[in-house]
Amino acid sequence: MSVIQKIRDKYAVMIVVVICLAIVSFLLQDAFFGKSSLSRRDTSVGKVNGEDLDLAEYQRRIQDAENNARQQMPNIDDQTRQYIREQVWNEFLNEQIMQAQYKVLGISVTEAEVVDQIKGKNPNPVVVQQFTRDGQFDRNALQQAISQASTNPQIREGLHQLESYIAKYQERQKYVTLVKQGIYYPKWLATQQQADNSQTATISYVSVPYATIADSTIRVTDAELNRFIQDHKQLFKVEESRKIEYVSFDAIPSAADSTAAIQQIMAMKQELDTTKDIAGFINRNSDIKYYDGYISKNETKVPMKDSIVNLPVGTVFGPYYDNNLIVFAKMVDRKNMPDSVKVRHILIASGPQGGIPDSIAKKRADSLELAVKGGADFKALVSEFSDDPGSKQTGGEYDLTPSSQFVPEFKDFAFEGGKGQTKVVKTQFGYHVIQIMDQKNIGPAIKVAYLGKSVEASKETNNNAFSAASNFAGKSNSAAAFEKTVQEEKLNKRIADNVRPMDFVIPGIGQSRDLVRWAYESEQGNVSKVFTFDDKYVVAVLSSVRAEGTAPLADVRPQVEAEVKKHKKAEQIFAKLGTPASLDAAAKSTNQPTLNAEGVSFATPFIASLGFEPRVAGASFNKKWGTNAVSAPIEGNGGVYVIKVDSFQPSAQPAQDIASQQAAYEQGVKSMLDQQLFEVLKKKSDVKDTRGKFF
Repeated sequence: MSVIQKIRDKYAVMIVVVICLAIVSFLLQDAFFGKSSLSRRDTSVGKVNGEDLDLAEYQRRIQDAENNARQQMPNIDDQTRQYIREQVWNEFLNEQIMQAQYKVLGISVTEAEVVDQIKGKNPNPVVVQQFTRDGQFDRNALQQAISQASTNPQIREGLHQLESYIAKYQERQKYVTLVKQGIYYPKWLATQQQADNSQTATISYVSVPYATIADSTIRVTDAELNRFIQDHKQLFKVEESRKIEYVSFDAIPSAADSTAAIQQIMAMKQELDTTKDIAGFINRNSDIKYYDGYISKNETKVPMKDSIVNLPVGTVFGPYYDNNLIVFAKMVDRKNMPDSVKVRHILIASGPQGGIPDSIAKKRADSLELAVKGGADFKALVSEFSDDPGSKQTGGEYDLTPSSQFVPEFKDFAFEGGKGQTKVVKTQFGYHVIQIMDQKNIGPAIKVAYLGKSVEASKETNNNAFSAASNFAGKSNSAAAFEKTVQEEKLNKRIADNVRPMDFVIPGIGQSRDLVRWAYESEQGNVSKVFTFDDKYVVAVLSSVRAEGTAPLADVRPQVEAEVKKHKKAEQIFAKLGTPASLDAAAKSTNQPTLNAEGVSFATPFIASLGFEPRVAGASFNKKWGTNAVSAPIEGNGGVYVIKVDSFQPSAQPAQDIASQQAAYEQGVKSMLDQQLFEVLKKKSDVKDTRGKFF
């Protein structure tokens, strides 16, 4: 017991300290790494007026938008994907900005309003569009959809989306209506404008062009240039961006690579000549998949077209080049067929794609075929029975060409049947009652198989390009070294300017998000590692970093220098002219001729003999000078002017009624409102875009 007591006495304090440290450690762990931890990773991709858009929500919205886009285009490319990202972001901005406006103004939409917009006497235009049949709003179809919503989840979800859209639509309509009601063009202003535009002037003038003074004689300082920028900030507003200069080392296939591709395709030539399974052979071996359909001779668009379209059946032409492909073309078949067909159909859906049982669908289609042949109204049958939403509004009609993407059985009958013929055709979607309405330009059509092999850079070629890029990067450890190496090795340097934080594509490179991210994580003057983009190896230098706000002098120096030098030249010309008593005095002091201009209008700053000179146009109607006095020197866009008005003439345009002028002006402003309103609200909002952290 004495030993135990000694341990207790000796280590009691230590044990208490250890326990306390453990408790503190536990609390700190929760604070820094728990769900509400102090150091929890920020997952906001942006903020609008204090409202966050979470990364997961942003990605969900993008996924929904891409799924919708795939209904129109199955393969979404990088450019479309970038467009969708921006569209989703702008929709979020719109939601937050407009909701804030609605809240301030007390704008809301009640459930009763939404119901009235759907079921009321004057339904919302979106509802009318969704339920229009044969050019007329079908209220019965709307009522049928509403009644089916309780048992059909898909219809119920569709109606919920429609209700949500209408509520947002009504909110915006109320807001825009309020703004438009505030647009007013006063009568006094219309009267004044009419008086200003009621006459034109004929003037005599002396012009002293700025070009008469050499630029080399004008000295400007950086302080003067920066002062000009500060005095004209609105002209030099910029968004955050980067400027990248880069060299691309392309892994272009060599002559040896081309030879290897030719040898590979030549080895398959004999089988191409003799195979009975042409479709299987092409799909196994070719980089151009087999198209089991006919193309009219006029519609054929391939290199060496004239040699290919006239081949006898079973013969082969080639090899020939088609961009980066080496190709053999084999004529599989040829026949006479229309180059366009107009058909209409009724689809009775069945089978794995959904719909009623196959046997019932077949009987219904046969009955409809008999009804059509008996003279029944085809459009009415389409409206009542067809399961093809894509053609219901057009009476089941489609216009086809031999290259149209349709299920084979449908297209085969359309082109091989006779005009006026009606037939039931089975496809993967069900049973179609098809009627051929018209066939045009019957002529030769061909079915061609293309055996194509791409000429790709070999591993050796890729390695050579990468080695060249790595060697260049090794010599370019600074911006100065980058430029020096470019000059010494006579490389082609390219420039990507105004690269934005969320850009995914750089012209000349293509998909290059990694390079954009590097540009926003680096400092000006940094040189990149070697980036790999498909068949390119890229080394870049970050040559300019632009923060949002006013452009720095380095980025706009040529433009600013031109303006400041122009102003200094004007001062010199002013000093030479003094206060001229007459045009002759102005002409003699500057050694310039006296010229004339007719039809000068206060409303139009463009003068035929001078170009865009609003100050000259305005001065022509200055009552201080009238037709008696010569003007003071005027600093214009192209030079300094001294003018004298010779006479005023009534305008050739008849005066417009004041009320009509007011209405036209107000309507013009209202028509611009829909495009410009959101951009104005966006500029006045607190928007922070931090998506670049995650993408």
